[in-house]
Amino acid sequence: MKYKDILYTKEDGIATITLNRPENRNAFTPEMTVSLRQATDDAAKDDQVRVLILTGSGHSFCSGADVKSMARRADGAAEKPAEDRGIGGGMLFHNFPKPVIAAVNGVAAGGGLDMALSCDIRIASDRARFAEVFIRRGLIPAMGGTYYLPRLVGVDWACLLIWTGDMLDAGQAERLGLVTMVVPHEELDGAVRELAEKIVKGPPLAIRRAKQAIYEGLHLSLEETLKLTSPMNKELIASEDHKEGARAFIEKREPVFKGK
Repeated sequence: MKYKDILYTKEDGIATITLNRPENRNAFTPEMTVSLRQATDDAAKDDQVRVLILTGSGHSFCSGADVKSMARRADGAAEKPAEDRGIGGGMLFHNFPKPVIAAVNGVAAGGGLDMALSCDIRIASDRARFAEVFIRRGLIPAMGGTYYLPRLVGVDWACLLIWTGDMLDAGQAERLGLVTMVVPHEELDGAVRELAEKIVKGPPLAIRRAKQAIYEGLHLSLEETLKLTSPMNKELIASEDHKEGARAFIEKREPVFKGK
């Protein structure tokens, strides 16, 4: 399958999506949105894929929507966006059943920031910068920023960032908890790959259930969470991966998990 405006690769259990419009700071296009859906669908269905990495080509991660297209839409000269585009885009990586790591290599702004926030883990280059620029266009975050930001940085900082559109550098983003960690720019690919390879070696069934339990648990009480996770563990106890983990512990070796 050919993908428009992205690069999509799979190797050693790791799928990588690279937003590929460097001359436009990887701004969204309708074609890119379609390609993202197609690539994530493929990665979700491929049992060999255990981790997904999302990054950008060139010097930017993603600058959000193409501002020129926004202006044309505002003037009525371009097709109006589908009503659910923001809804679907904001859910794309959140609902992806396997771990998603955002490798933030440069500016992540507007919808680009929202997309990074929707990933499970964000590793940022020390050259990365972050801004919710929607307010500068007379809009509010369209792809989940009002959901993710308060949960990551607190309500007050979410208000400040969304109301002002101010830019954060990588160090500020790390201190606020907006990103998981910051590494030197030259070490970004290696750090992300090292983490992805570590996750690939883990038990995929348990990792997928853990992601489900973490996100569903955000809306549940402790009792409801325990009721959610108990049948999950009963299911996992019967898996070959659990048996392999127990055998490996007794035999004092590294387990080899097969996702069964």
